[in-house]
Amino acid sequence: MRADGLGQFVRLADSTQFNYLQDDLWVDHAALNAKTPVLSDGDDIKFLVLGAGYGGLLFAVHLIEAGFSASDIRMADGAGGFGGTWYWNRYPGLMCDTESYIYMPLLEETGYMPRFKYAYGPELRAHADRIAEKWGLTDKALFRTQSRGAQWDDAAKRWIVQLVENRGPTEPKRELKIAAQYVLLASGILDAPHIPRALGIEQFKGQHFHTARWNYDITGGTDTDWTLDKLKDKRVGILGTGATAVQAVPHLAKWAKHLYVFQRTPSSIDVRGQRPTDPAEWANKIAAAKGWHRARSENFNSYVINAPVGENLVNDGWCYARSYSAVTGGRGILAPEQIPDHIARLHAIDLERSEKIRARTSEVVQDPGTAEKLKHWYPVWCKRPTFHDDYLPTFNRPNVTLVDTDGKGVEALTADAVVVDGTPYPIDVLVLSTGFALSVEGGSGSPAQRAGMQILGRDGLDIDEKWVREGPGTLHGVASHGFPNFFFLGTALTQIGVSPNFTYTLALLASHVATTLAKAERRAGASDRVTVEVTKDAEEEWAGEILKRASWFAAVQGCTPGYMTKEGEMSKVVDPVEQLKAARGATWGEGIVSFAEVIRAWEDEGELRGFQVEANM
Repeated sequence: MRADGLGQFVRLADSTQFNYLQDDLWVDHAALNAKTPVLSDGDDIKFLVLGAGYGGLLFAVHLIEAGFSASDIRMADGAGGFGGTWYWNRYPGLMCDTESYIYMPLLEETGYMPRFKYAYGPELRAHADRIAEKWGLTDKALFRTQSRGAQWDDAAKRWIVQLVENRGPTEPKRELKIAAQYVLLASGILDAPHIPRALGIEQFKGQHFHTARWNYDITGGTDTDWTLDKLKDKRVGILGTGATAVQAVPHLAKWAKHLYVFQRTPSSIDVRGQRPTDPAEWANKIAAAKGWHRARSENFNSYVINAPVGENLVNDGWCYARSYSAVTGGRGILAPEQIPDHIARLHAIDLERSEKIRARTSEVVQDPGTAEKLKHWYPVWCKRPTFHDDYLPTFNRPNVTLVDTDGKGVEALTADAVVVDGTPYPIDVLVLSTGFALSVEGGSGSPAQRAGMQILGRDGLDIDEKWVREGPGTLHGVASHGFPNFFFLGTALTQIGVSPNFTYTLALLASHVATTLAKAERRAGASDRVTVEVTKDAEEEWAGEILKRASWFAAVQGCTPGYMTKEGEMSKVVDPVEQLKAARGATWGEGIVSFAEVIRAWEDEGELRGFQVEANM
């Protein structure tokens, strides 16, 4: 374990030297500047959705489906268009790692058939535009816009939100102060890249970029044509072997003169089984019945928590990673004396799958030494498993070298090389596949921290300070006491049920919030001063339910440093009070199936139990 933990990374937004690595390479400033802005300083609106990825779009769509008007909704996002992580990430080989038939939201409502079982990046980005167009949201978003802060004005019953629009290098930034009755936060976790602090990248004289800001001017090709012909005479190094690198490495290897893959921790690589969608199978089996999308998604969820129900409809690698329930949750509440047997049972379940994957690695990779270094040695729940058909065969190419760092990471960079254990590996281009800041960074994990903004509720209460002092506090992972009319989508996966297919959770929560607000407004009557706030008792009751089930995740404590353990920071918490605070932020220990049942049962009651609704006429 590295002693520096999260300190080994630099968040690019905080770096003056390297923050250009997070610049938007795709934005068309001229086209956006030619449009009349959808938000102006001083506007007073009903709904402000912060985020225009799948989460933000689901918030907006479910509000509309619940009876609210699209004309009352405005969205703001730092990107130059819809899509969130699928806007920013455009590297070659990019695709979703759960089946597109369940991953892509609102497929049934849009009537769209994905082209592949695992959709590629351009198709996923286009689907975001399709959703926006169908629900009349195309002209409701202000892009290139960062949220600086939000403060509750109790007299006005409004959130006062400070926004800054970046209008490009030729125009000054536009600062706005917006009043909104409701703020819905949909900040993602896979868009803010970071790099290793100790890398010494400032010494490197070659070209470099982060995978989340792929620079096709350096590699050749485009975000829709992965012909990387500018690398034909280049020695390329890629740092990282996680889910992104697994997809990008085969394309780099195809075009580079030589590719060095620098590995800290090997990934678990199972078969993906990519194939085009069969239109006949789609029409006659997959999408044949009304409600198919939810049914297929929930069938997948049942397999993920190792409590399968019915025919295995998705039938991919995820459905056989049964021990991954160590991080997604499972049925039952564990007493302390049951924890050792629980962990032993998970390891036993994991062994068969892991041995099969390690055997496959030896079968595919011809060099025995390389094959051994590519074999994961930890249980599946310690690092998100990957699935790919071309990654392992790439290491049979004569122009590809695996450089295993034995868990230590690279030692340093020189002007023209990456140094590992004293050996320099000369390169011309460095590709940083080193992950995202908000997926691992420490702190409270509050909605404010995750969004990079300050959020002040009643009486100036800072939500970040509240979570530091008390630990995470929500009802159902979507709202917090002291912050009326403020909702979020299970920020940092706190106090919600999770699935590898995270868009299912996003849709469940977005629908839950929209349903809650529609019922609240019907109860309060016609008023633009309605407030909806979680009570303190309800928040503490929900935290208690989370704590009852938190022992399910005991197996994660023994994991290798990574985003699951906040790079080992979790094991450093020894103060019982701080441990209890951290446990309040766990996900729902009984799994996503149980969580969905709890949410829907609450909605069926129709009482808005746990929310205080006031008309404030």
